[in-house]
Amino acid sequence: MSGRRAPAGVSTPGPLNPLLEGRREYPFVTLDRKRRELVPPGIEAIDFSIGDPRERTPAFIREALKGAVPEVSSYPSISGQPELRAACAAWIERRFGARVDPATQVLPVNGTKEAVFLMALAVVGREGGEARRTVVIPSPAYPVYESGARFAGAEVFFSPLGSEDGWRFDPDRVPDEVWERTALLWLNTPHNPTGAVVDRTALQRVAERARRSCFWVASDEAYADVYFETAPPSLLECGAENVIALHTLSKRSAMTGYRSGFMAGDPRLIEALRRFRPNVGVATPEFVQRAAIAAWSDDAHAAQQRALYAAKRRLLLEAFGRLGWQVEASQATFYLWARAPGGDDVAFVERLMRLGVLATPGSFLGRGGEGYVRWALVPTLERCREALERLAARDL
Repeated sequence: MSGRRAPAGVSTPGPLNPLLEGRREYPFVTLDRKRRELVPPGIEAIDFSIGDPRERTPAFIREALKGAVPEVSSYPSISGQPELRAACAAWIERRFGARVDPATQVLPVNGTKEAVFLMALAVVGREGGEARRTVVIPSPAYPVYESGARFAGAEVFFSPLGSEDGWRFDPDRVPDEVWERTALLWLNTPHNPTGAVVDRTALQRVAERARRSCFWVASDEAYADVYFETAPPSLLECGAENVIALHTLSKRSAMTGYRSGFMAGDPRLIEALRRFRPNVGVATPEFVQRAAIAAWSDDAHAAQQRALYAAKRRLLLEAFGRLGWQVEASQATFYLWARAPGGDDVAFVERLMRLGVLATPGSFLGRGGEGYVRWALVPTLERCREALERLAARDL
């Protein structure tokens, strides 16, 4: 491996994928290492850094899972249970007014992170002069968009988002010559990390560009049910041609550990992903699918989850206002996107850690995030109040 010699008598292993040897550390691994170094001993950290809700998964979902655990365990199917695909399609119609065929346009996944990583592997061309090998990623962004593209051998084009455009993606800011070699565009609305929402008119422009320039759009809509005023639209409302939307129960239903989501959209891409999937895995266990059916079939608990996030959001917005911390975008999701006092987001987060409060530096989430901090509204309301007391007691 690149000039290193094994000790005498020890065999040299075969080469590793260069991406495993040379890539920078995954941002949240770095963040956890810093936490261990900087949080004072004896202080229990209050964690706003990871989007992992601390609220209870609703009881009816837990009961559905427990009631479905079988005496004999079997492999789940590749495509998931028909009842789950039907529940997902019914939710799409209730929520967005869009119709998809559960048999040909819906594929359950092991949380949308699986779908994110596999998407570029399924669509990026590898051979021939006309192969499309570019993945367009608006940045800052969820880090797995880039890592999935790199492992697929893709070229990555980052389209910068910024305060001046409300942190919203504009397809006209990507040069035509880039679109001509693009295989995949990642769209994320509501947006992680900024909480910005792309409206339906802008979504229509993205869909039209994809069809005109012949690339796929993967619309990551993981936070579609975490909003505070107007319900965000879906790209599926603009038709399914060249489009696939990703949805998950992790945030909507406080089910991060269940690893349950789905993809829906263009039947050509769904079929390709269904053929690809046996090479990498299967659907979630059937007892988890039963819990997912219960969750997608009920909208009342999602409204209750939104109310919990809204209370925490009001509390932090009021406190940040008193502290003079400027919040931008943040119309939806359970994130607040705030300017880092002093401008250095990493240094500011390290000062927070010394108080036992964790948040994510915007620069850890890609180009354009420098100078901002992402706050995830996932601690309980009581713990949010405790964190704000720690902040108020110190000059940051």
